Amino acid sequence: METVLLVRYGEIHLKGLNRPFFENKLVVNIRHALRNFEGVSVSKEGSRVYVRNIAKGEEEKAIEAVRKVFGVYSISIAMQTEKDYDLIKDACVLGVKSAMAKRNLNTATFKMRARRSDKTFPVNSMTIISDVGGYVLEHVEGLKVDLFDPEITVDIEVRERAYIYYDTVKAVGGMPIGTSKKATVLLSGGIDSPVASYMIAKRGVELNAVHFHSFPYTSEFAKQKVLDLTKILTEYCGPITLYVVNIREIQEQIYEKCPQGLLTILVRRFMMRIAQEVAIKTDSRALVTGESIGQVASQTLDAIFATNAVAKMPIFRPLIGFDKIDIMDYARKIGTYDISALPYEDCCTVFVPKHPITQPKIEDVEAAESQLDVEALIEKVMEDMEIVKIND
Repeated sequence: METVLLVRYGEIHLKGLNRPFFENKLVVNIRHALRNFEGVSVSKEGSRVYVRNIAKGEEEKAIEAVRKVFGVYSISIAMQTEKDYDLIKDACVLGVKSAMAKRNLNTATFKMRARRSDKTFPVNSMTIISDVGGYVLEHVEGLKVDLFDPEITVDIEVRERAYIYYDTVKAVGGMPIGTSKKATVLLSGGIDSPVASYMIAKRGVELNAVHFHSFPYTSEFAKQKVLDLTKILTEYCGPITLYVVNIREIQEQIYEKCPQGLLTILVRRFMMRIAQEVAIKTDSRALVTGESIGQVASQTLDAIFATNAVAKMPIFRPLIGFDKIDIMDYARKIGTYDISALPYEDCCTVFVPKHPITQPKIEDVEAAESQLDVEALIEKVMEDMEIVKIND
């Protein structure tokens, strides 16, 4: 009898003739997530992925690593046996006893479930449930059957081998990273953009990121905050290249030469242009932001329209209709909230107009921008850009 991780995937099943491509990418990504677990093997058999040779006591850590791999729907620690009826029965007894011990139960209710994917196995699912359930009742003290609200549910899957498990851990779902090309994220140190990054990556999109700062107006702590956020994202998204851009000079020139009420919009337009240059250089197909309609002055529909006008590629805003509380809850769920909440200023809070224009007219924005040498400013910051490769 061997302990394995039984890994399930969901949406990949819908991929028809392209399904092997998605399955193979998922296996590669799971192997990457487990690269620090010595001797572990990952293989796909039928419609499951199996992780074997996990060192005793390392199972929970392995589950936590695999749980964050996009494309994985759920995971179970399973006992693997040959397709021998007596071995299956004994494994189920062991499974129930383990479940009771894990939950500190002297008595418990249980039910059995069975799935016979291998139709050559001579016993059908209903008979397996009846026979094995009766055997477990005879061999485990303090046990009763409850088909509706059991404390323990034991699952049997008869596939290439037999697998018995009693717990299932929900994973992140989505599609495997690397199956949907690449996108460039505008990553601030705030709450929203890391969540937007996570949601786009969940669709299989590989990410790189651009971070804007205004050193010395913003501190090294603010920059480190973004590096730490990116490291958390790599646990889900894989390696990310972070392009760090100092836009202090751009902000100063806008502040000196342009109407104060348009300052934020003008800075956002520069950010889009610079991020687009990075996207083109890195063969990205889209830009990604954490904007949500009406959250701040630069995120009204008119402001978003003015920002979009400088872009020549799609801009994805996965949080566009989200409530701020919902975004905060998502940030807590993926582990970025505590770092995002640290009180270090970013470049968007340094040069803030007292009365920002929330309904900018595109002609006014373009007229203000004509006072600046846009191309020269962008060229300079691109030359000075810092590139940081962050591996999870």
